[in-house]
Amino acid sequence: MLAQLSIRDIVLIEKLDIEFKEGLSVLTGETGAGKSILLDSLSLALGARGDASLVRHGATQGQVTAVFDVPAKHPAREFLRQNDIDDDGDIILRRVQAGDGRTRVFINDQAASVALLKELGKRLVEIHGQHDDRALVDIDLHRNLLDAFGGAEELVIKVNQAYRSWRDAVSALSKHKAKVEVAEREGDYLRASVEELTKLDPQEGEEEELAERRSTMMKSEKIATDVNEASDMLSGHASPVPSLASLVRRLERKMVEAPHLLEPIITEIDAALDSLARAQDGIEEAMRAIDFDPRVLEQVEERLFALRAAARKFSVPVSELPALRDRMDADIADLDAGTEKLARLEQAVEDAAIIYDRFAKELSKKRYETAAHLKDAVMAELPALKLERAEFIVEISTDDKMRNADGIDTVEYWVRTNPGTRAGPMMKVASGGELSRFLLALKVALADRGSAPTLVFDEIDTGVGGAVADAIGQRLSRLSGRVQVLSVTHAPQVAARASTHFLIAKAETKAGSIATSIRVMVPEERQEEIARMLAGASITAEARAAAEQLLNANYAEQAL
Repeated sequence: MLAQLSIRDIVLIEKLDIEFKEGLSVLTGETGAGKSILLDSLSLALGARGDASLVRHGATQGQVTAVFDVPAKHPAREFLRQNDIDDDGDIILRRVQAGDGRTRVFINDQAASVALLKELGKRLVEIHGQHDDRALVDIDLHRNLLDAFGGAEELVIKVNQAYRSWRDAVSALSKHKAKVEVAEREGDYLRASVEELTKLDPQEGEEEELAERRSTMMKSEKIATDVNEASDMLSGHASPVPSLASLVRRLERKMVEAPHLLEPIITEIDAALDSLARAQDGIEEAMRAIDFDPRVLEQVEERLFALRAAARKFSVPVSELPALRDRMDADIADLDAGTEKLARLEQAVEDAAIIYDRFAKELSKKRYETAAHLKDAVMAELPALKLERAEFIVEISTDDKMRNADGIDTVEYWVRTNPGTRAGPMMKVASGGELSRFLLALKVALADRGSAPTLVFDEIDTGVGGAVADAIGQRLSRLSGRVQVLSVTHAPQVAARASTHFLIAKAETKAGSIATSIRVMVPEERQEEIARMLAGASITAEARAAAEQLLNANYAEQAL
């Protein structure tokens, strides 16, 4: 339910903080006191169109905050979770309207869009009035209410799931047909391309490996001459190794004659011979490494150039050639197996359509049965609302060829206001006063099924009095036993049945401006306000007595 409404700087409202309770709350006051402004403020918090003119004169911005206390399993909380908004605790809607026309939205202190706020608002509050443009305008809601009245929610889910399955099957068939058509047009090209790529047989990482081998061989070719020359100097005819070895042997034979002179020389020459031997080993290893057949380099280059030429031809990197071949091969497979797969997909569409049609026809039958019961329930409420000559009609049109997620039916509430007149959509045919009473009868018949947790009725008793106003009050009171009801009223019979009575007044502030205020009235004040509603500007003793009688009758009913 709506637990609290805080308004700052909206039109005539400077600052208001209102706490609401369960049951029936009525808002009364003199004409022009600000009752409409209060509802406009609530509508703003629920996602209605913002406007710079709503900002109080002299203020830079206005703000409305609405706090809702709803059960853990309420659809509004599931809607928040689906949109990644925290749903712990109360649901808090805040709308900031700037004087330059800009508007900001916050849901549980998270920035959100006006569209999201509006969708959430529909799940929390319904506003009904004589010139209603906020509830029951969307005929899809008519169908939803009918399904809720008949307890068909599970069947609606089955229809929705069957519809999605059918749409998925249709989509898969459509995509496959398009793919086969493309493959047929490009069949020859695909086959030639796959043959070429299969013959080329590109491998993963092959380009990098070939490029590295080519680079190594080209570098080896450049250093081969120098390495061969070094080999000739150390191992060929000009090698100093044999001469040094012979010299060491001669010195060793004469070392006994002068050991202290010859031993260091022999040691150094031996070390030089060892270094030359290691250098020879290194040269031989380098020669083995750079030893390659020029034909191998030619083959590597031819392979590398062939891969890169194919990549340019097919406009893909060399690394993607294997994947391209596989995709083209799969396209050919789809083309070759297209007829068989097409038949399977067509059968899947047919099977899904059969399942959908079965559930949709079952739901349609349920709707026709429910429509008769809903009509009887609404018609039972009409006589007391001075609509005894009117007729409520649940107009259902069915087209089993037009499948959609909600079934094959279009549901709209129609009325015939007098015998012999033409029936038509309730929102168009009924006058302002009639529309409000039809809506009330419908909401009472539906009770809390398919309803938002808070219902707001804006002056639905305008133009009626006496027994009709009392009947409206009775029905609002009955309805408030199931959902929270707020009613802006001019009818004392309605005001007397409230569990909470708010008085809206307009007064001059300390700053000399005019501002709207609101407060909950105690029993004595209620009697005086209802007497004013009965008598007008001059309150008589008779009016006070009649007001007391209305209140006592209401207290007696509540005690039963």
